[in-house]
Amino acid sequence: MAIYGQQTEAQTDVVIPKEAVRLRILANSDAPADQALKRAVRDAVNAQITTWVKDLTSFAEAREVIQKHLPEIKQTVEQVLQQHKSDQSYQVKFDHVSFPTKIYGNYVYPAGEYEAVLITLGEGKGANWWCVLFPPLCFLDFSNGEAVRAAELNEDPMNEDLMDEGTMNEEDAMDEDLMDEGAMEEETMEVIDDEPSVEVKFFVVEVLKKIMQ
Repeated sequence: MAIYGQQTEAQTDVVIPKEAVRLRILANSDAPADQALKRAVRDAVNAQITTWVKDLTSFAEAREVIQKHLPEIKQTVEQVLQQHKSDQSYQVKFDHVSFPTKIYGNYVYPAGEYEAVLITLGEGKGANWWCVLFPPLCFLDFSNGEAVRAAELNEDPMNEDLMDEGTMNEEDAMDEDLMDEGAMEEETMEVIDDEPSVEVKFFVVEVLKKIMQ
């Protein structure tokens, strides 16, 4: 079981700061094996980056730390591919990345380019997964099997606007038709029905308070 990022038990929406760092992983295709590989890369990379940014309180710090560790992220992706005996090519970059319009909960996140770590596996034509690495908002609500707002949190997955940025863990089941990087893009939200409930803690709110000060 993987929990993405810090969790909280807040019951109200928290405004997401415009300055945030995202993570987006593009699978080679929608084939089960390619999607499984995407998830394996997701788990390894997200766990790694979370350890680097969990105690940071500013966007500038997060950006600097992630850029500095980019070679290690590439190494992690390569190791995962080797472990899965995959000969897929891969690309890892930290740059302004295009994100499609996303409707999540009561919010609509507009398409645009946002700073993010982009990992492309193979041809990068499969359903992708993304979330917000900083502030640490990458996680799933395992109790009901759907992606939730960080602090009901403080978050709204992927795509920004709502003061931008939340985090959305998109995954294999449940495809959504969204405006593709400018037009229509099909995204998927991850659904995990067989995982136990996860108790969340009020951490993100404190981090955001520090950032907004």
